[in-house]
Amino acid sequence: MPFYEHIFLARQDLSAQQAEELMAQYKGVVEQNGGSIVGDPEYWGVKSLNYRIKKNRKAHFVMLRLDTPPAAVDEMERQERINEDIIRFITVRVDAHDEGPSIMLQKRDRDERREERRGRRDDGEGGFEVAEEVRE
Repeated sequence: MPFYEHIFLARQDLSAQQAEELMAQYKGVVEQNGGSIVGDPEYWGVKSLNYRIKKNRKAHFVMLRLDTPPAAVDEMERQERINEDIIRFITVRVDAHDEGPSIMLQKRDRDERREERRGRRDDGEGGFEVAEEVRE
């Protein structure tokens, strides 16, 4: 079966739990049509959009890695077109799935580590040396 990466954007006024319920709903659609989800579905969180989409400035981003027949993808996209909570979606066929988390999750981890380092520097643990006072 072919591999796909599917990303959908849900309205910003949904809770994170409702976005995860949508993720579970579409996972069920794929499994009912003979496909499977590779790895864990990735919830990227609420992110700002570059421009308004259906009067929304932010959206919940979710990515699914699929190993499924094309008919399952068609059915999932049909249901997403009907659902008013989904504002955009895209499905891309890929040759193989990458191991580990996606670039978006890696970026979040990198940003969190950077913030932790900044916090340590503010506490005086970052390795900054205090310059000696120059007396005349």
